[in-house]
Amino acid sequence: MNTRSEHQPIIEMRDIEKHFGSVIALAGVSVDVYPGECHCLLGDNGAGKSTFIKTMSGVHKPTHGEIIFEGRPMNFDDPRDSIAAGIATVYQDLAMIPLMSVARNFFMGNEPIRKIAGIPFYDKDHADRITMEEMKSMGINLRGPDQAVGTLSGGERQTVAIARAVHFGAKVLILDEPTSALGVRQTSNVLATIDKVRKQGIAVVFITHNVRHALAVGDRFTVLNRGKTLGTAQRGQITPDELQDMMAGGQELATLEGSLGGTV
Repeated sequence: MNTRSEHQPIIEMRDIEKHFGSVIALAGVSVDVYPGECHCLLGDNGAGKSTFIKTMSGVHKPTHGEIIFEGRPMNFDDPRDSIAAGIATVYQDLAMIPLMSVARNFFMGNEPIRKIAGIPFYDKDHADRITMEEMKSMGINLRGPDQAVGTLSGGERQTVAIARAVHFGAKVLILDEPTSALGVRQTSNVLATIDKVRKQGIAVVFITHNVRHALAVGDRFTVLNRGKTLGTAQRGQITPDELQDMMAGGQELATLEGSLGGTV
């Protein structure tokens, strides 16, 4: 687990605001993430999680606020800038082609090339070898590199996407609800993959609305509600019930219960 006192944050989001016309999606959110930690970003639907990670990854430009990456102010013009800097995002749709092999999906957009008589060819042997090695290091034993992605389970597909991001140099890995549609066993596999990535010194931002999944791997927990940060707690400083209450607006509910004599 990360000892934060030994590090500076790799990325800091300072007082981030994002306006879409008259709609304020983010109203001053501050989060920092350290190398080798899993920082869980929790919140219910509409809390602002998606807007926040899209701002962190260069999809949206903040209306106000500052992004500090590796100690320097960053102004990402588009996602390619953040990817080049080392910020990788794995979205729920995974951006994979089910009928293509795992190896072709793994290297999609980054195809290895070798030249024969000066003519460039796709280096299938290299791609196949790296794919098998990287997947095995994440605990997935493929039948072969030509196995179609569509034959993998949901958890295995998530692992392919995570392994791909790590292989191509991710320093910050943003995971958008990676366990939301998975069964118990597949969820366990993905959480184990997150733990492996964190132990490699990579900063993980784990977006989820599932408190149990967050507590399984998280080092710190930040709760968003209506575009604002309700607070950040370290592992051991907050109970599952407290975290759930923060997400669900438990303080507001408790006030309402009191005013109605505990009948809510």
